[in-house]
Amino acid sequence: MSDDSPAARALRYEREHARSLRALAYRMLGSRAEAEDIVQEAWLRWADVDESTVRHAGAFLSRLVTNLCLDRLQSAAMRREQYVGVWLPEPLVDEAGDWSPNPETQAEFAQDVSVAFMLTLDRLSPLERAAFLLHEVFELDFDEIARRLGRSSAACRQLASRARQHVKADYARHEVEDEERQRLFQAFLGALQSFDVEGLAKVLTDDAILLADGGGKVTAVPRMLEGAVVVARAFVGWAKMPANRDWRIRPARINGLPGCIVYDAAGEPVQTVALRPATTSGRISAVYVQRNPDKLGHLPRIAPA
Repeated sequence: MSDDSPAARALRYEREHARSLRALAYRMLGSRAEAEDIVQEAWLRWADVDESTVRHAGAFLSRLVTNLCLDRLQSAAMRREQYVGVWLPEPLVDEAGDWSPNPETQAEFAQDVSVAFMLTLDRLSPLERAAFLLHEVFELDFDEIARRLGRSSAACRQLASRARQHVKADYARHEVEDEERQRLFQAFLGALQSFDVEGLAKVLTDDAILLADGGGKVTAVPRMLEGAVVVARAFVGWAKMPANRDWRIRPARINGLPGCIVYDAAGEPVQTVALRPATTSGRISAVYVQRNPDKLGHLPRIAPA
């Protein structure tokens, strides 16, 4: 098989480039499905390029994916203005590690696809987000970022600096051991299953928040709830609803956070729940609930009850 055959090029693209391109696209767009679409579109364009004319394939492809993402973000801006309720990223279930640039990357934010981090990125402008990700996650210098964004090196440095200030102000990165993740999830689930509002509130920080994304497709809390008791009451009230009696819970890591997938009696996923551990108190500081069916389509089904 020739190295220039379509099959060989497709294999090389998947092996050498697709992982880092998916990681970039997901962080830019907050959508697993759209990231896959972008990587596929990049491949279709790359397949028409004569590789002998390209000095560095990785740089060419990441520049292409960055521009495709920026184009999509511009069209998404109007859709986002019309989005109903809270927006949360499409969940990565038990696969956060697969969406890092590569296993060896040690940059501060390289492995992070937590919901809190993705929400912080979403508050940046598209160009700020691109400059920040390319520098802080993909470790590119500003001359290369300038070539990719069509801006001066100084302008890209300013974009990345402004973005980092926003990220540091809005988001505290916190590593939690697996044992602590498990403890928090079991405490949360136990209090929820026993309808124990007081017990659930004790698992949460005093200023804990709840964000739920229904996308206007299904019912969801339309705005952020804040406060341990308020969040606990909302969750216990949801658990007590007769329609939810036959729902089943499968523990899972959601965007690297402890959490679960909730299934209905037919075995269809109806929501994911991700729990963000607090930085110091050993409790939960945020609960993220994804209910938008458009963002759950990739999740596995289970056998009907």
